[in-house]
Amino acid sequence: MKSSVLFAPIAFKSYHASETLPAKFERLLDASPLAAAVKGKKTAVKMHLGRSIGYATIHPMFVEILISKLKEYGADVFITDHIIGNARSRGYTEEALGCPIIPCCGEDGKYYYEKDVDFKSFHKVDVAGHIHDAEVLIDLSHVKGHGVCGFGGAVKNISMGCVSDRTRRQIHSLEGGLEWDDGKCIRCGVCVDNCNHSALSFENDRLKMNQHHCTSCQHCVKTCPTGAFQLDAGRFEDFQHGMALCTQKCLENFAPGSVYYINFLMNITALCDCWGFTTPDIVPDIGILASDDIVAIEHASLALIKTENFLPAGVPVGYELGDKGHLFERIHGKDPYVQLRALEKIGLGSFDYGVTEIE
Repeated sequence: MKSSVLFAPIAFKSYHASETLPAKFERLLDASPLAAAVKGKKTAVKMHLGRSIGYATIHPMFVEILISKLKEYGADVFITDHIIGNARSRGYTEEALGCPIIPCCGEDGKYYYEKDVDFKSFHKVDVAGHIHDAEVLIDLSHVKGHGVCGFGGAVKNISMGCVSDRTRRQIHSLEGGLEWDDGKCIRCGVCVDNCNHSALSFENDRLKMNQHHCTSCQHCVKTCPTGAFQLDAGRFEDFQHGMALCTQKCLENFAPGSVYYINFLMNITALCDCWGFTTPDIVPDIGILASDDIVAIEHASLALIKTENFLPAGVPVGYELGDKGHLFERIHGKDPYVQLRALEKIGLGSFDYGVTEIE
């Protein structure tokens, strides 16, 4: 049987409030199975709360609509993310949204449950404690590009956002180690400025790398003007398979019907929100998808993001797209379907889905 995906399109038929996306989002939620799923349940809403001066994350109005609906349905709801420090600068406050906002691994980042995996150098998944303890999980994702796995949506929001820093480092290490070329480096400091984890510094004109802080996020690789940083192996598919295994471990504690996915196809940029800044969109806004099948919703999201709708302003001037694959693959050189095929293989969802459009 095909998985069900609900779709609230941004396209509208008339100038009327009921035709706008916030109104459609309310109708989408009422059409979903959430009312029965969350009643009387401790419900975690996992979303990316943004970093630094980024502004492309999900608009607080939509988050408030979701929280209000969940409370109306009888949920004991809270919002959570890996880092919540500057959520307020994007309008994500308890007062505005109507529920607590807490770090998923606790204030000290050490509240998690260890799970065993066995994939190359990846052996432990530290599932965030507040995710693990919830009875219902709502994966609220902003879809955008990602330099390592092609794109970030529901899978990335769980696999990299519902775990400890240690697990994030382990998954990123599957890509291969980072190499610095002394001869190419001009000591401009761009890498240090763009490292979100304070892993890089210069001492006596030599680069120092704190491996404990480094997450192999590749910000230094992407921003270095002389190409002084390289990964010693482009094992990006290993990273994507690691994401799938991590997702499996994060979800295995939930009862059937207790996880629901909502993908926002708005402000779709080339880079992940973790970068802490926002560039122009790569395609026009599309709408909102929802499903209880993580593979189906990710597949449906990719199907709606089309190369023919590409907006050149969304990449740097002179940037040349690749000539094959999905638009995200043309931008980043990574097949965004790898993690979806891995998830389907381990039984977490299906590529076969049907779409119900919300009027």
